[in-house]
Amino acid sequence: MFNNTSSLDDRVTQILAGAQATADDALAVLRAPDDEVLALTASISRLRRAHFGNTVKVNYLVNLKSGLCPEDCHYCSQALGSDADILKYKWLKTDEAIEQAAAGLRGGATRICMVSSGRGPTNRDVDRVSSMVTALKSEHPEVEVCACLGLLKEGQADTLRAAGVDAYNHNINTAESHHDSIVTTHSYADRVNTVQQAKSAGLSPCSGLIAGLGESDEQLVEALFALREIGSDSIPVNFLMPFDGTPFEDTWELTPLRCLKILAMARIVRPDKEIRIAGGREMHLRSLQAQALHLANSIFLGDYLTSEGQAAEADLAMIKDNGFVVLGAESESSSGEERAAYRDQEGSHDPAIRRRGAGTELQPNA
Repeated sequence: MFNNTSSLDDRVTQILAGAQATADDALAVLRAPDDEVLALTASISRLRRAHFGNTVKVNYLVNLKSGLCPEDCHYCSQALGSDADILKYKWLKTDEAIEQAAAGLRGGATRICMVSSGRGPTNRDVDRVSSMVTALKSEHPEVEVCACLGLLKEGQADTLRAAGVDAYNHNINTAESHHDSIVTTHSYADRVNTVQQAKSAGLSPCSGLIAGLGESDEQLVEALFALREIGSDSIPVNFLMPFDGTPFEDTWELTPLRCLKILAMARIVRPDKEIRIAGGREMHLRSLQAQALHLANSIFLGDYLTSEGQAAEADLAMIKDNGFVVLGAESESSSGEERAAYRDQEGSHDPAIRRRGAGTELQPNA
């Protein structure tokens, strides 16, 4: 444990000079007293500032195919056996996918994450996504594209790379020692193998975790060090969204301060990598979302795969209000275009099911 703020500052200085955080360092951050979180954030934010300055990378999700997944991931609203009341639809057409992506780009996103449900893509699916990426980049050549299609087969990563895909997301989600308690239809090794295939094909590996799945402190540390071992360039940190109709409904293990400590731990373990505040941030960080930007350097704008995020305008205002700028933005102001109204959740803590954007006739939240 760090004896005081000064000892943490000294350790951060060592890491800035090239030292690597140890498992003990990570545990000490995770177990810091709540009344020390502000000082902890201030100290560890030095790592974020050193590598990313005052920029925030904005990412935008396009859910190409929703629901109907044969995998039994217990946390997922799209999984086999889930009774969550979500949008379910087959593949978007190319023009629909580009329309959704363009909305995110207008909102300030520089990376579009093209996601589909399912165990993994067929070769036909890979060709379909490749065509979408080619079309998107022909209209928006500056866009960065991350694909997230599930477990990859031999050669599929190479096909995606040739089509212009820049990165591939496949989260390990949790520690290997905890994996079998959250899913049984595929193994931890399957997930790591897909990340390695993507990396070998020249795609930037994007892999992260979900906190709040009943894991221990040690297992959170285990997961972060596994991500360091596999060389993930971009680490989405998700916080469990306990959808009704899933095995994890009514599971509430997280507090805003706990979430800040998890992000601080991720930053100290991976000081120079993109740490992205992902699903569940509105629900669990709540009023501390802005504080989290001093640790993480990346967020998702707008809605997630099956749930609604907070209004895109509110996100952009939060970034600006806290002295940050959107990475790649030509000016500090937003696009000025009208944005979809944020549906009032009436004080509910349940995830707001997405009813707009991809798969509907309504405008996306971007």
